[in-house]
Amino acid sequence: MLSDDHRQDAEALVPGRTTDAGPSRRLALQTALGLGYAAAATPLMAQTAIATPADGLTAGEISFPVGDFKVPAYRAAPAGKTGLPVVLVIQEIFGVHEYIADTCRRFAKAGYLAIAPQLYARQGDPSKYTEAAKITAEIVSKVPDAQVMADLDAAVAWATANGGDGARVGITGFCWGGRITWLYAAHGPVKAGVAWYGRLVGQQSDLTPKHPVDIAPILKAPVLGLYGEKDTGIPLDTVDKMKTALAGGTAAGKASEFVVYPDAPHAFHADYRPSYRKEAAEDGWKRALAWFKTHGVV
Repeated sequence: MLSDDHRQDAEALVPGRTTDAGPSRRLALQTALGLGYAAAATPLMAQTAIATPADGLTAGEISFPVGDFKVPAYRAAPAGKTGLPVVLVIQEIFGVHEYIADTCRRFAKAGYLAIAPQLYARQGDPSKYTEAAKITAEIVSKVPDAQVMADLDAAVAWATANGGDGARVGITGFCWGGRITWLYAAHGPVKAGVAWYGRLVGQQSDLTPKHPVDIAPILKAPVLGLYGEKDTGIPLDTVDKMKTALAGGTAAGKASEFVVYPDAPHAFHADYRPSYRKEAAEDGWKRALAWFKTHGVV
């Protein structure tokens, strides 16, 4: 049975646009962009995928320790700068691939130290998979929320020791990462979060004991939720449930907001996939930057 996170990403892979990059074009795109796109995240949209250059940036892979494990990560920041605002960029189910790395570079161009930890690193490498269902069954379903929270704490510590300002940290994430954004806004040292179509309700388990609607009453940082009206994996009534839970909680919860984009499907920000909706994606990006500025990250 597919999890909510996988089902949402799988549905977003169904071509909703008229073009598809064929195998040779996909290979050329992956080769040109270095990290490449997750093999399971097909079909790719070579015509629309944004490629942000690294000129003027310090960008690439790093790692940081959590206990006796080294967590790999991608980071990008303006070259030679310190005291930078920090943004944690949280992956989709496909892991930290070129889309997530490019998003880090976009934030770096806006003046941030952006860091995207490989939060499945202990459980496996999603880039090796060609089927999204297997990523979910063999990797994502085995990732404890507690592990993710600890890894993000360590990512903040690394960023603070390497040119970032630990007093000005934001978090943003997509799908699986959108859910994590909500959770970390109730856990970690962040001033604000932006959650892109992260699920809000779900079944509790030993590995995922709470979901965003459960932690809404104790939210520590305000979150901007960016959602799609046509997202079949996140019914709008769950957005309403989250709004109600936030309204009865902390000041941060009451300051949180939602934007629901008409006719937008799941993964509307993912410019390399058929689910991409340019207008909604660009508006959401502008709102994300403004949200971080309003709430003191910048």
